[in-house]
Amino acid sequence: MNTTNNGRPPEAVYIHIPFCTNKCFYCDFNSYVLKDQPVMDYLYALDREMEMTVKHTPPGVIKTIFVGGGTPTVLKPDEMAYFLQSVRRHFPQWDENIEFSMEANPGTTDIDKLRVMKEGGVNRVSFGVQAFQNELLSGIGRIHDVNDVYRSLENARAVGLDNLSLDLMFGLPNQTVDMLRESITKALELDLPHYSIYSLKVEENTLFHTLFNKNKLPLPNEEDELAMYLLLMSTMEAAGYTQYEISNFAKPGLESRHNITYWRNEDYYGLGAGAHGYVGRQRHMNIKGVNPYIEASRSGLPRLDSFEISEQEAMEDFMMVGLRMREGVSDADFRSQFGKPLEEVFAGPLHKMLKAGLLEQTGDTYRLSKQGILFGNDVFGEFVGALTEV
Repeated sequence: MNTTNNGRPPEAVYIHIPFCTNKCFYCDFNSYVLKDQPVMDYLYALDREMEMTVKHTPPGVIKTIFVGGGTPTVLKPDEMAYFLQSVRRHFPQWDENIEFSMEANPGTTDIDKLRVMKEGGVNRVSFGVQAFQNELLSGIGRIHDVNDVYRSLENARAVGLDNLSLDLMFGLPNQTVDMLRESITKALELDLPHYSIYSLKVEENTLFHTLFNKNKLPLPNEEDELAMYLLLMSTMEAAGYTQYEISNFAKPGLESRHNITYWRNEDYYGLGAGAHGYVGRQRHMNIKGVNPYIEASRSGLPRLDSFEISEQEAMEDFMMVGLRMREGVSDADFRSQFGKPLEEVFAGPLHKMLKAGLLEQTGDTYRLSKQGILFGNDVFGEFVGALTEV
């Protein structure tokens, strides 16, 4: 039996549904176009992986579940019902305040499916909206339009799902600062508890990467991209949302508790094709392809790789993900995970970043300064490999 380094089993579950209606031009996630895919065989394989996982590492009380993809909401209502029953069967003990999130695409969420989700325990839905201009949406390969967004949110609220989140993107091809302003304004008019707002990253093995290399991707310039980020931070703050993490904004108390598990470097189960998990300072990654995953799960855990994380790497991870959060990292949390003082282990990079004005210190807590938020990746980079020099 494998438990976490503090003796408790993981309290968070990530499950990957790799199917999509189509592949967005910027997406490098492990996802496959739905047509002709063996969906039920995949869900049976997922059921087997859950069964083997909980035998290996029995679960305790589950506080958060997150179903990502792909687009989990491409499942038909009967497939969705089977999947959610499967989750409930293998992880039967749920915290009374469980946060059970599912990613959704506007346009794949009719009222019947949302009702099945609600009945199956889902109580938070995160919609991938990305922009409120149809020409930008088609330019990044999204299949929904702005009307689908309003209809999907209306459907969700109609079945009693009101803990809703919405994703936007900035730095998109042909996007202007004014377009982002319009998107944020329209998003805020919906008065949702949570918004995630990401900048576009051009990843390898995507259509955008190919176009970028041919100089055919009309991205905003650096000044405009910085203006976009400053605009979204000031607009969200003025609307009463806390920027609790570099790309995430919430009304007080409605932060994504599942994602906070990652940012605090805590343990979680990772299930499904290509999923990553972290249990007892051991990371694993599952086989990516749908059919290879189905095949592998017939004879054991469908692992592609599994490896111990050294204490040094775990400490670096703690800093890199912890500093993404606006509350920062504290010596008390560091000591409780590693039994060592934070200031002693990372004296060099901490002092360097404080001196540069990119970190600020309050008591035993270090966090990004306002300037540090803009240069987050530079700050995180200071902690990578920092311990090899000690």
